[in-house]
Amino acid sequence: MALINRRTDGYGGPLENRCRFLLEVYNRVRFQVGPDFPIFAKLNGSDNLEGGLDINDAVYAARLLDKEKIDAIEVSSGTSASGEKNPVRIKIDKPDREAYNLALAREIKKAVQCPIMVVGGFRSPEVINKAVIEDGIDYISMARPFIREPRLINRWKEGDLSPARCISCNGCFRPGLKEGGIYCVVEKEEAKKRISGTG
Repeated sequence: MALINRRTDGYGGPLENRCRFLLEVYNRVRFQVGPDFPIFAKLNGSDNLEGGLDINDAVYAARLLDKEKIDAIEVSSGTSASGEKNPVRIKIDKPDREAYNLALAREIKKAVQCPIMVVGGFRSPEVINKAVIEDGIDYISMARPFIREPRLINRWKEGDLSPARCISCNGCFRPGLKEGGIYCVVEKEEAKKRISGTG
């Protein structure tokens, strides 16, 4: 992004130059794996920072990837410096707080032919279905909900359509940093209470 890319060679300056590394990596991977192996790119639709990458930059990069026959683009947003608009937002406790990258994904979807995936706070089937059916998004990505509920999709298939039980506290990252493995700290604490009979 222009905010931190201070290079003065062919990888800095104009947006075209700043996209060069992305395209070179993609083309090298494609060369190695061949035409039939699926390659996806995760692309910020916005850095949510003044002076950072914005949706216009993202659309430009997405078009370049699409022209090179990328198999799909997953749209995210934010950085660790983006405050409340970081990639893993907290307090996703109602439908109107879900799908926080959907508007960005819609804009990129309009500009390309390849499938578009979107990640960012999806917790309930109705929001997911709307994104696919009404907004035309090809795939939905989720991460934290599966840390708490590995069987979430099966639960929905079996008819329990209540939202994912993930409370978006980001507590699952702490054991990943300290213990070398990610797990839901809320679920673990609740399991302890059930076993001890205090919950």
